[in-house]
Amino acid sequence: MKEQEYDRRLNITTSGNQRGFTDSLHHNRYEPTPYKLLDRLFENYSLSPGGRLVDVGCGKGRLNFYAHHVFGSETAGIEMNPVFYAKALENKRQYVKKHKNAEQKVTFYNCLAQDYPITARDTVFYFFNPFSVQIFIAFINEIIRSAEISPRTIEVILFFASQDYSDFLETRTVFELAKEIQLPGFDKDLRERFLIYRLHEVD
Repeated sequence: MKEQEYDRRLNITTSGNQRGFTDSLHHNRYEPTPYKLLDRLFENYSLSPGGRLVDVGCGKGRLNFYAHHVFGSETAGIEMNPVFYAKALENKRQYVKKHKNAEQKVTFYNCLAQDYPITARDTVFYFFNPFSVQIFIAFINEIIRSAEISPRTIEVILFFASQDYSDFLETRTVFELAKEIQLPGFDKDLRERFLIYRLHEVD
């Protein structure tokens, strides 16, 4: 199914990448995860009920609506760009027309990742290389601090992961690699995969 056709099914508009480049050394340009790869991810991984999926650098909200559509999951999206944030809100208005129960289940925040207030409901965090490893490290440390305050199992999903991201998780945190989902281009580029890391709840 083509990207635009999947958008039409969800009654949203998320296709297309950012034009030009971000003027920040620490933030990368918007590029949505292709729907066919989201299909591959969620054929091999399920969201548990009761938690909330947080898309860090959500752009126009594609993953948020997809996860709600497939699992009925509560989701949050963090987006620093006010233009993309406004488009995510417009997509929510359109999505809710067909999915009335999404009004309270899909939420967007216009802020820097380091300003996002992590809550005890947040159990899965998705990253498609939204920013530099320095910001990633700071954000992961906030996730770990949240888990110490409100003990729970937390998972981090990396798509097309920077080696710096995975090296940090594996060598400097208590996150453990729980699953690797290789994608069709993996034999040519080792970044073509989803990596799922898990932080187990500590009693």
